[in-house]
Amino acid sequence: MTGQGDTIRLTAAQAIVRWLLNQFIEIDGVETRVCGGGFGIFGHGNVPCLGEALYPVRDELPLYRGQNEQSMGFAAAAFAKYHLRRRFMFCTASAGPGTANLLTAAALAHANRLPMLMLCGDTFLTRLPDPVLQQLEHFGDPTLGVNDAFKAVCRYWDRITHPAQILQSLPAALATMLDPADCGPAFLGLPQDVQGWAYDYPTAFFDRRVHRIRRQSPDTAELAEAAEVLRAARRPVIVAGGGVQYSGAVAELTAFSEAHGIPVVETIAGRANLLAAHPLNIGPLGVTGSDSANTIAGAADVVLAVGTRLQDFTTGSWTVFAPEARLIGLNAGRHDAAKHRSLTVVGDAKLGLQALGAALGNHRVDPSWTARAQAERKTWDAYVAENVAPGNRPNSYAQAIGVVNALCHPRDRIVTAAGGLPAEVTANWRTLGIGTVDVEFGFSCMGYEIAGGWGARIAQSEQEPDRDTIVLVGDGSYLLMNSDIYSSVLTQKKLIVLVLDNGGFAVINKLQNNTGQESFNNLIADCPTVPEAFTVDFEAHARAMGAIAETVANPAGLAQAFQRAKAATKTTVIVMQVDPYEGWTSKGHAWWEIGTAEVSASASVRVKHAEVEAGRADQRRGV
Repeated sequence: MTGQGDTIRLTAAQAIVRWLLNQFIEIDGVETRVCGGGFGIFGHGNVPCLGEALYPVRDELPLYRGQNEQSMGFAAAAFAKYHLRRRFMFCTASAGPGTANLLTAAALAHANRLPMLMLCGDTFLTRLPDPVLQQLEHFGDPTLGVNDAFKAVCRYWDRITHPAQILQSLPAALATMLDPADCGPAFLGLPQDVQGWAYDYPTAFFDRRVHRIRRQSPDTAELAEAAEVLRAARRPVIVAGGGVQYSGAVAELTAFSEAHGIPVVETIAGRANLLAAHPLNIGPLGVTGSDSANTIAGAADVVLAVGTRLQDFTTGSWTVFAPEARLIGLNAGRHDAAKHRSLTVVGDAKLGLQALGAALGNHRVDPSWTARAQAERKTWDAYVAENVAPGNRPNSYAQAIGVVNALCHPRDRIVTAAGGLPAEVTANWRTLGIGTVDVEFGFSCMGYEIAGGWGARIAQSEQEPDRDTIVLVGDGSYLLMNSDIYSSVLTQKKLIVLVLDNGGFAVINKLQNNTGQESFNNLIADCPTVPEAFTVDFEAHARAMGAIAETVANPAGLAQAFQRAKAATKTTVIVMQVDPYEGWTSKGHAWWEIGTAEVSASASVRVKHAEVEAGRADQRRGV
């Protein structure tokens, strides 16, 4: 420890970097630097000062050069998700459009409750050179700029107007990023002049500090009431969300469900809480779920929701639970625990499940209820087996998923997002390893797939270097953001990327058709501004970025190519065309509230509007 009166003179940028270097976290008894490094694209707003501060510590805080600021943020989010929110990466971008490009990534991290630190250039505090390059002038408010937009998509926001401010701002930002209830992205706007201003910092500020994730014990009265409701339940079900994994409560969830015979259904974020073969895993829940989970959830009289924010794809826009079912919310976040008039149990999932289990003692539910749930899962498994099997039919997402599922290692990591793949993976993937599925559906953000795969692979290569990160991406998302194939090759972070080409935005075309409309502006062939459609040569494009690439004709060819990709030492891209109309998973869907046209000249639109509105009868009311 250093003395209280000792100081060291540093620039604000140097002090930020020095402080980050000395922040550690204890994970399973091992102390690790909480910041794993950063992703950066330099410009005039961050290279003169922050770049100068980062160069001397490039080995301790590796800086990965991004190709696009938005994809850097996606990679940082995937890194944090792999590490179960216990570690984070920073992103640094220049003032103006570089920083603005991070907005979507910040929103993704916010929606998914993921830690990410943004260190972004800002306009000069003195305003002496104003207006400067890339500055947006607001004539009535000179303090307002692009960086203020991040207030809507961050859990912590600050503009550093004096070097001394980081003495408070950095610890506050880190406390937010590591908080189980308020976790999310933190943003620090760094004016270009302030970055280089010097200050005499207390050397004690830079002492090594070890952090630990807080575990809040639930209130005893809340626990007692929840235990009483569960004991009286005849048909209880557990909804297991992503918070189970973030709490490290998978073992406690498993033990609790086994001890009391309570069926478990999974959210999209909680998709790999239980192995597929576990007898109490009844399947994925909701709009993109399974008939088994939705049937059991609909018949349940008590729903114990653990570590889930209960978004609409989980709840079927609040139609999958019976209107009279009693909800219990076990969650570190009070807001999530209290949704829809839930009986709240605010606290850590691991501690909460342990305490609830102790309160229930030897209580077990009627075995006929458990057997009913298991029978439903058996029926669903048979459907999935048929759905993913290759056969004399058009290529589909489900068949590609089946090939990968059969050939991958249990600890390989699966990454996908947006489009049709989250639904197809959620419904058809049979979990082989706990915590190995990353389906980005909190913000449903196209473009996350390859960038997220790169970020996940950076994390995975530290922990499980012999395993693979496997990215499933449609052609639409590929065209939106693909440059981190190049990043993965440059940094020797191998990915296996499956590009499933269906000729456009096929899942939205499917939604368009399902609401009674004609195909319009989603599939390339249906764009009125496209005189002649053609297929992109994704194989050649991927090769141009340094990847191994090949195109296959069918699932059998995909299986052979996938085995070659497994044996390869660098990023491999496999392209297969899939049918945009045939082969979609047809079962397992819950009602989903969407806006449909109440008035239309089209008879089919009017019919579909009436069908959608009819589903509203099952919708629970509540806040």
